[in-house]
Amino acid sequence: MASLIELNTFLDSLLELPRYAADASNNGLQFQGADKVEKAVFAVDACEAVFHAAADLNADFIFVHHGISWGPGMKRIQDIAAKRITILAANGMSLYAAHLPLDANDTIGHNALLAKMMKLKKAEPFGTYCGLKIGFHGELTKATTLEQLAKIFDKELVSCGDFQLIGDPDKKIKHPAVISGGGAWPDVFSEMIREGADCLVTGELTHQSYHYAAEAGVQVLTLGHYRSETPGVLAVMDKVREQFKIDCEFIDCPTGL
Repeated sequence: MASLIELNTFLDSLLELPRYAADASNNGLQFQGADKVEKAVFAVDACEAVFHAAADLNADFIFVHHGISWGPGMKRIQDIAAKRITILAANGMSLYAAHLPLDANDTIGHNALLAKMMKLKKAEPFGTYCGLKIGFHGELTKATTLEQLAKIFDKELVSCGDFQLIGDPDKKIKHPAVISGGGAWPDVFSEMIREGADCLVTGELTHQSYHYAAEAGVQVLTLGHYRSETPGVLAVMDKVREQFKIDCEFIDCPTGL
């Protein structure tokens, strides 16, 4: 058993929350439940499906990448927000969210772990968002194709999902950049040109960004937004289990996107 205060303090420190004050997400403890935590669950998204699954597991604490409090916060607790909070309150479950802190962490963040799966050498911070570098770029051990790179992630990542390969399927790549989730914003491709990166590994590519990728002459491998943001959640779960010796479980609630 762990106290909520101890668990909250541990996570705040582990994820270095003060560094990410510019994040739109109100990172940290977003809803306070029971004072003691015997069962903690971990998921990508805060949603009714995850909350009901957590309640069925008798969880006291929920950790997510995408929380329910953004920007100036909730002004009116109605409709979807009310239903979500009712589930938390009725079951005494706390909710903790870590958005950019979990993207950018250089050891347990999504992008650090995706880079590790590729065995990226000379990895350096990449992808400026809210004034911070949240991704990485570096060199592969040997040149490969998008399809071969996709097979690595298919083996390493949890949950099912379809990859999307944008570019020349036969062209060899050597210097990928990685930003999980919606990491293909237009300015990223200018940064790739400056860094000499020839491939972007991300969660999803928007219609708007397709032309930026094509005009930058880079390949793109999309893993699926959800799937690309599971690694950090699992890594935090392992850290909490190791630190507090409490029952921990991952709730897989894929969107297919």
